[in-house]
Amino acid sequence: MPRSVVSVGTFDGVHAGHAALLARARAIADQHGDAEVVVLAFDPHPATRLRPDTAPPRLGSFERRADLLRQAGADRVERLEPTAELLAQSPEAFVASIAARLDPIAFVEGPDFRFGKGRTGDASILASLGPRHGFTVEIVPPVAVALNDQSVVTASSTITRWLVQQGRVRDAWAVLTRPHELTGRVVRGDRRGRDLGFPTANLDTPCLPPADGVYAGVAYLDDDRSFTAAVSVGTKPMFAGNARAVEAYLLDAPLGDGPCLAGLPEYGWNIRLALVGWVREQLRFDSVQALIAQMHRDCDRVRDVVARVSTPQAAAGSHA
Repeated sequence: MPRSVVSVGTFDGVHAGHAALLARARAIADQHGDAEVVVLAFDPHPATRLRPDTAPPRLGSFERRADLLRQAGADRVERLEPTAELLAQSPEAFVASIAARLDPIAFVEGPDFRFGKGRTGDASILASLGPRHGFTVEIVPPVAVALNDQSVVTASSTITRWLVQQGRVRDAWAVLTRPHELTGRVVRGDRRGRDLGFPTANLDTPCLPPADGVYAGVAYLDDDRSFTAAVSVGTKPMFAGNARAVEAYLLDAPLGDGPCLAGLPEYGWNIRLALVGWVREQLRFDSVQALIAQMHRDCDRVRDVVARVSTPQAAAGSHA
């Protein structure tokens, strides 16, 4: 079995700071020939077991997180379920179990890394355990990110969640180095969009939705098709009694029988929505006709926003 370079954490969102950890782990592994980069990612967040009322919402599904971690340099991503037994392990026992199984050359972590029962283990304790098990420890410094208002933040899952919850999807993009995504399955909604001439895909998603509003996005399907999408998040203030929902109107998508997307059933298919820009807040209009007119304007705006971020240069420099 090859030796490993290990990084342990939650990695929710796989942001710029996580990418720096994986880049350093990859470099160490490559220096040792056949060593593997192994990421041990908690899922769900340990707080769901320890303090359920304070557990943060997910930025993405575990499957998407694992895919992004592999893109960032991991050879393997293993899910760590935060069971009572695992969370009760002392720092020494936690590290010993990893060392016995993965034979690490090194652990690569951030400066705020905590592990073991009560989060009593830290970087210094991890380093002190290295000689016993034959590994070194590298601490990668935080990554600073400039936002559109010229403020500078440390890349973290916490700041990403806050930005998404404020509707600042372009700033979340800066922290993540890619658009925030909502992944899930298309389910039946109130079917009102088709009556308005805008049949939408209603998304059942575990991912944190942004603040209520209309967003420009790109929809990715399992069959490798992608479409510009107008994404609405909220309670549809024009119509009473609606729960908060995420729905996407796929511009220029070919329709099959009825309002269904060509080649797909009416419901039950997977979709991934990348949110690339803010369009407007949710509003109540004087009439349904006024709403429809605004939806046409929204689609024009969505096309414009997506077109301006369709190249690397635009994506890096546009602040839509």
